[in-house]
Amino acid sequence: MTASARNGRNGELAGMQTPAVVSPEDWNDAWEKLLVKEKAQLRAHDALAAERRRMPWMVVEKDYKFEGPDGAVSLLDLFAGRRQLIVYRAFYEPGVHGWPDHACRGCSMVADQVSHLAHLNARDTTLVFASRAPQADIARLKARMGWEEIPWVTVTDSFDKDFGVDEWHGHNVFIRDGDRIFRTYLINSRGDEAIGTVWSYLDMTPLGRQEVWEDSPEGYPQTPTYKWWNWHDSYVEGAAPDKKWVEVSDVGEAAFRDKDAKA
Repeated sequence: MTASARNGRNGELAGMQTPAVVSPEDWNDAWEKLLVKEKAQLRAHDALAAERRRMPWMVVEKDYKFEGPDGAVSLLDLFAGRRQLIVYRAFYEPGVHGWPDHACRGCSMVADQVSHLAHLNARDTTLVFASRAPQADIARLKARMGWEEIPWVTVTDSFDKDFGVDEWHGHNVFIRDGDRIFRTYLINSRGDEAIGTVWSYLDMTPLGRQEVWEDSPEGYPQTPTYKWWNWHDSYVEGAAPDKKWVEVSDVGEAAFRDKDAKA
């Protein structure tokens, strides 16, 4: 049964105060006017991300411990050798609606939105989910819901309380300098709704997307725009950008800039 049939509307828009129906020319004019505001919002988003990259860092003093599929792991271990770490506090434990078959509905939607992690890893960033459920339950949940690729650990101490995610979900961001760990940002509440794409994750990190167009502090790692992009099964650490992809992306970037300049 379709959604329209369930609603008894048979696909009709009865009762809705719909916008005007116009010609293709008028529709395009309206779209271009709205596009001006959307581009302004995009630039504001870029500026906000630049401010995040300048947020002060907080040193992490405590030696936090988690339980992973292969036993005890530290917060440093969760980086998996990479420079940046994002930890999402997912509510899956006794007392949460859906337990033990399901995690929190909102946290489950967040998990469903997670894009392929190879692209995030290619920017020296690791994403980890953390819950208070035992590993056996987490493994069963991941298999049931198709979340096998998401690293997911069990919180065993005060990590969630210390980082403001003991009562509600949230993404905490960390960076390491050798063995020293620093907290750099927190996104929670409605801010979590748009999280899931590679860009949404990188924009919350202290190093950002690491592309040359970004406004980042001096000395931050940056590579030419688009050039690091790859098929998710084809990333090779330290490999030079594919020559053909460089040519294609150069043409695309030039066309975008020319269009913006004319606009």
